[in-house]
Amino acid sequence: MHPLKFAQTRFLTLLSLLWLAVFVLTRSLLLLTHVQEAQLTLGNTLTLYTEGLVYDLVFLLYALAPLALYLLLCPTRLWHSRWNQRLLHGVLTLSIFIMLFTAVAEWLFWDEFSVRFNFIAVDYLVYSDEVLNNILESYPVYPLLSVLALIAIAMTLALRGAMRSVAAAPVLAWRQRGTLVMGWALLFGLSIVVVGQAFPRSSGGNAYQHELAANGPYQFFAAFRNNELDYEQFYPVLPLQQVASQLRDEVREPNARFVESDPLSIRRQIDNPGQPRHMNVILVTIESLSAKYLGSEGDTRGLSPELDALRQQSLYFSNLYATGTRTTRGLEAITLSIPPTPGRSIVKRVGRESGFASLGQQFSAQGYDSVFMYGGRGYFDNMNAFFAGNGYRIVDQASVPDDEVTFTNAWGMSDEDLYQQTLKVADADFAKGSPFFLQLMTTSNHRPYSYPEGRIDIPSGSGREGAVKYTDYAIGQFLREARQKPWFANTLFVFVADHTAGSAGKEDLPVSNYHIPLFIYAPGVVQPAEVSTLTSQIDIAPTLLGLLNMDYTSTFFGRNVLREDRAPGRALIGNYQHLGLFDGENLAILSPRQLVRRHEHALGESLETTATPSDPLVARSIAYYEGASYDFGHALLAWHAEMPVKARVSQR
Repeated sequence: MHPLKFAQTRFLTLLSLLWLAVFVLTRSLLLLTHVQEAQLTLGNTLTLYTEGLVYDLVFLLYALAPLALYLLLCPTRLWHSRWNQRLLHGVLTLSIFIMLFTAVAEWLFWDEFSVRFNFIAVDYLVYSDEVLNNILESYPVYPLLSVLALIAIAMTLALRGAMRSVAAAPVLAWRQRGTLVMGWALLFGLSIVVVGQAFPRSSGGNAYQHELAANGPYQFFAAFRNNELDYEQFYPVLPLQQVASQLRDEVREPNARFVESDPLSIRRQIDNPGQPRHMNVILVTIESLSAKYLGSEGDTRGLSPELDALRQQSLYFSNLYATGTRTTRGLEAITLSIPPTPGRSIVKRVGRESGFASLGQQFSAQGYDSVFMYGGRGYFDNMNAFFAGNGYRIVDQASVPDDEVTFTNAWGMSDEDLYQQTLKVADADFAKGSPFFLQLMTTSNHRPYSYPEGRIDIPSGSGREGAVKYTDYAIGQFLREARQKPWFANTLFVFVADHTAGSAGKEDLPVSNYHIPLFIYAPGVVQPAEVSTLTSQIDIAPTLLGLLNMDYTSTFFGRNVLREDRAPGRALIGNYQHLGLFDGENLAILSPRQLVRRHEHALGESLETTATPSDPLVARSIAYYEGASYDFGHALLAWHAEMPVKARVSQR
């Protein structure tokens, strides 16, 4: 008998066709927004929609399983009851609302990140308070939900004929039901084995095509399940002896001595020449500040007058690249000087986020008050747990009295308020005679892009341009007030972005979209200059300690790029799955399923070619990422308090 003759299969088919129609429409509309970047031909357009159909069907296989189980096990007498028919109408209405809501959510997520749902969407669900408030401040949520509900009701009414057909159809016999349940279970298990999250996303080629082929809800649940990836299981590896040798060559510096017997350990004694300078340090990590927004980097909109002026007075790094696409990646790189291992950043690996030889621990060992200061509430992204467990004390929005906060939005207090708290902490430490290391994380340059009115000539909440200009304004105001303080002359100011405002591109790792600025400012101490050496975010910590002539025991994967005897620069960049090493010309990419690729002329035409682990650039990349994953997994990056004490005694 034809399966569509029966009531249960008719209802499931109706829902499936509605979902598929929404998925195809969503995919097509997203495609139209990036049709040029996707570089489609007839062949890969067909591939895109074919792959998409596979993922759409697999998602429906999972999502409709509970409903299918109910329909196939529902007794015939109950099936024909009025209560059950009303239930089916309710399920239809709710399903239509959910599919419309999902389509709108995907559109908004794509508009901000140019990707399907991923780890970011999972984070948004976990930290629902901040995200919900952000959405409510950014979009007309309640009117939108009302419109979607009305559309769902209208569509349900339009489908009354189809529902009458379902109600009038005969029900399946129990033997037929059993066969369908077994078949569904078989397909369910087979799809788990055959179809994975990485299938359309790590096969090289145009990243937009892979994202468009994916199914957003499927990717969401896959990301929720696979928030960490085991390097050795999913990525290309080399013999550990070769990795150890290569990695030590990468991190080796003159006058540095490795101090542990494990050949994979990079723990080494760093002997920086010169007398140590016990200057205060204020390190400001700025939310989403792409280098491209600076007027001195070519932007013509006048968004960064304060930073453009600061560049002329600072040591400015013009060739610096972020390690990732999220705040926690930037904080991880700056604080721990470690490459972006696959999956979640270490900051968010609950239960394994503490006990590392961090930048804060290094300063604390030298007698500094190491403080992490965040404009929002530090439970977000597990930041408080990470910093408290790695040598910092915490000052966040929750610890600031309400009468000292003049403006807040979904993400926290304004940058002005954060800088006022910074001045307050610095004053208190100075009064006690304690040197301080204050590591800040700002929030204002983030959707909903709101800030105190009257500060700049762009209205609050009007978009990214205004947020960038306000961010710049607040930095200028902060420095003007800091210059009046007695501790200013002995303070090093560092301004760097956590990541760029958008990293999506037609390549999996578009290098130019990881370009961020770095300023080191200390009048009379640090001579203004431009550093054009290729620099990674993981180089900031050792460069900063080197600038202060501090001897220390290092587990940092970065190096001091200011040494005249430095090795050639390189940048480590990644997202949740793809891991890259850029040497200034070419890019090696490591991806799940042991996939290896090269991009020639990565900042230009970026021609993709296949490669093998024997390729020297690929081997360097594997050494960093396999080595970092090994060291993290084997506790080789732990903080050993006794070592920095010995280092301090040896200072000249």
